[in-house]
Amino acid sequence: MSKIVESFELYGKEYALETGELARQAGGAVVVRQGDTMVLVTATASQNPKDLDFFPLTVDFEERMYAAGKLPGGFIKREARPSEKAILTARMIDRPLRSAFAEGFRNEVQIIATVLSADQVSQPDVVSIMGASAALMAAGVPFEGPLAGVRIARVGGELVVNPTFDELEDSDMDLVVAGSPDAIYMIEAGAYEVSEEDMLSAMTFAQEAIAEFCSAQERLVDRLDVAQMDIALQVVDEALRQRVFTAGSEKMRAALHNPDKFSRMNDVATVKEEILATFSEEELIAVGKEIRALLKELEKKTMRAMVLEEGERADGRRTDEIRQVTSIAGYLPRAHGSGLFTRGQTQVLSVLTLGMLSEWQRIDTIDVSEGKRYLHHYNFPPFCTGETGFMRGPKRREIGHGALAERALVPVLPPDDEFPYTIRIVSEVLESNGSSSMGSVCGSSLALMDAGVPIKAPVSGIAMGLIKEGDRVAILSDIQGLEDFLGDMDFKVAGTEAGITAMQMDNKARGLSQEILAAALHQARKGRAFILSKMMEAIDTPREALSKYAPRILTVKIPVDKIRDVIGSGGKVIRGIQEETGAQIDIQEDGTIFVASRDQGGEEAVRRIQLIVKVPEIGERYKGRVVSIQAFGAFVELTPGKDGLLHISRVAKGRVDKVEDVLQVGDEVEVEILDIDDRGKISLDRIDKPEAPPAKGGSSAGRPRDDSSRSQRDEDRRGPSERRPRRRH
Repeated sequence: MSKIVESFELYGKEYALETGELARQAGGAVVVRQGDTMVLVTATASQNPKDLDFFPLTVDFEERMYAAGKLPGGFIKREARPSEKAILTARMIDRPLRSAFAEGFRNEVQIIATVLSADQVSQPDVVSIMGASAALMAAGVPFEGPLAGVRIARVGGELVVNPTFDELEDSDMDLVVAGSPDAIYMIEAGAYEVSEEDMLSAMTFAQEAIAEFCSAQERLVDRLDVAQMDIALQVVDEALRQRVFTAGSEKMRAALHNPDKFSRMNDVATVKEEILATFSEEELIAVGKEIRALLKELEKKTMRAMVLEEGERADGRRTDEIRQVTSIAGYLPRAHGSGLFTRGQTQVLSVLTLGMLSEWQRIDTIDVSEGKRYLHHYNFPPFCTGETGFMRGPKRREIGHGALAERALVPVLPPDDEFPYTIRIVSEVLESNGSSSMGSVCGSSLALMDAGVPIKAPVSGIAMGLIKEGDRVAILSDIQGLEDFLGDMDFKVAGTEAGITAMQMDNKARGLSQEILAAALHQARKGRAFILSKMMEAIDTPREALSKYAPRILTVKIPVDKIRDVIGSGGKVIRGIQEETGAQIDIQEDGTIFVASRDQGGEEAVRRIQLIVKVPEIGERYKGRVVSIQAFGAFVELTPGKDGLLHISRVAKGRVDKVEDVLQVGDEVEVEILDIDDRGKISLDRIDKPEAPPAKGGSSAGRPRDDSSRSQRDEDRRGPSERRPRRRH
């Protein structure tokens, strides 16, 4: 196939979809361009279906450092495990696509997005959704495309589609919306306390932009000769469905009416076993897998009917009712900050640690961002759901939930020039029955305030759900795990009293209207306010002082040309200050110095730094240390790296034959600056001079005194700045 290119301009930016030149053995391969950013997206499906009860879709986002003209960091110098940004982008591509495949499709599908060129201006993540959609349609898989994704920023009050990195830097929102021309499938957003109305306007604008990008895909696919896959979708026998539903509908409804998660799960499992017992061994061997799939369908339909027909949820709550909330600030005695948040059967312990700004996380990716000072890590161990499993590194879900909580809290953090700390929060999910990610947002707000971090405002979060059957709709506040798994929407909203700071939505319902989204957002606002009020019963403002276990960071500003003096030759001066005071010192390029310690060592380190950069003045007094002795005097260190000369004639009262008779290296002496010459050489005088030791016997006894030779010797011993100028006649 020859190369086919569909070029177009939308909202002031140039795009292109290309196929037919690269990766021609893949099922479908499309290169998507924005500016000089290029992503190759391939979609390949297996020829035969898998014997599974779920759709086996895999999405990978491959960052290649050559795309940005960089070498990989580390010893191996090769791309290894995906970065956090790559994992989050893979999830961003997966989430809107997964629900758009034909029901019953079980062929394995793999989508790989490889960044070939990154111009450091246009972002490669969102356009990859469009590339994946086009590649799937080119591959002929049963996919309800086209779909597309757009990023919306607001710069100077104007909405911008797919902003550049610089435009996004000036925006108060980072909204990603993906879907079809008439439905929204996914939302991912961070914002600086944006109102619900403004967010809805941005989503409406995003929907219009998505339709334009979908039209471009259709124009490309219309130029292709696409062979549709010959597949056999899994279809359930209607007679078998009727038999399962007749045998267990009433029992399932009774089993689901239980507020306790584990009791309900046990009751549901008992009902399923009773239904299975109505089938013979031969039937279970022949259609056992289909029967078990129908049992899941029975549970789902029964739960949804309870909500829509009775207005009652499995745990007995109303649709807008929040579970019981308890909050504890300062749960751990030695942590810099901690918060324990419990909502129903979901419990999260968030623990905060403060560190130097130099401990920020450096990021080795093709992104323009070099790193970040706020880190949020989320752990979801098997025991939190009463299960067993391997304890390995964080999974994609854990990374995604941690990133969502991080995005929700960044807008309220103080800038680093006001609070010069790196902040790390670890959210440990101790119990989970729905929306542990929003629980980690709430627990982390408690931890921030407990630590004394001067946040702008506390943040609370809530997960909203949806049950939609035709025109019947129920919006659920504070969904539990059952409602997330069997419902049509998982819509997480976090924010302060003033506005939204983060959102995330996955939608399985077709035809999700703006009216439903608006109702969900406003209902979420009421739920957030209720949860926030419960949080503030534990702590309502940041503590006035940091924990005694947290490092104290002092800030001092010095002239840039004095940085070298503070560091010293080979770092000698700064290492000496750190070793002697126990403080950590971090010097910035602009002359800002951060000094961290857990005791008074930080104040002493600041004092020494200030002495180093201070310009000495005649008449000032210092307590210095003798660092060198010469025949003509002793050099005294006034501050690290700055010495002055104490002439032999000024080390004691009376005549001194040798400096060593009075001073030794390492002695501390009180001195005063007598003179500073044009070259900066400092002459000193000793304060409270001791009496000179008596002359050693025989050294000058019986000789006539020669005052002129003594005068000459004294002149020779003086430093350059102390010699009297000779008069000319």
